[in-house]
Amino acid sequence: MQPETNGFNSRLDPELVSLRPATPDDHELLFKIFAGARLAEFRLVDLDQTQKHALIKMQFDAQSYQYSESYPRAESLIISWDDLPIGRILVDEGEREMNLVDIALLPEYRNRGIGTQLIQRLLVQAAEANKQVRLHVLKSNPAQHLYERLGFIRAGGDSMYFEMLCKPVL
Repeated sequence: MQPETNGFNSRLDPELVSLRPATPDDHELLFKIFAGARLAEFRLVDLDQTQKHALIKMQFDAQSYQYSESYPRAESLIISWDDLPIGRILVDEGEREMNLVDIALLPEYRNRGIGTQLIQRLLVQAAEANKQVRLHVLKSNPAQHLYERLGFIRAGGDSMYFEMLCKPVL
């Protein structure tokens, strides 16, 4: 089911957004979400579709391994809209902070308020627990503007990523 829209940036009914724990059965869905976020990066690369798919699959496997090793207790959730799986969110909660490790939506569900809503929910949860929220965002990722709009500030980084923090208040 595709969302009904009245224009490019149509918002989706927030009441229809839900989360459920990811399971091993979600492996193909998680790859599809990952690939959806990477296809634009490979648009101008001179590779055939099979080569692009293999490269994206290698990156997906590397990211999956890195996440499982670095965040073994993180909560991996599937984002659904009207019971249709459309994305993933991965949050690692520590004693003093919550780390938004990853949030990604299928391309056709971006820019519709879903990510904003979910991050706002996380910020409320963090404020109630008196914790800050940390994330890392690729410097070329336009989502950094969303994070700034939601109260995150740049707190460091490296040559590829900005580290961003938000100290939410109730």
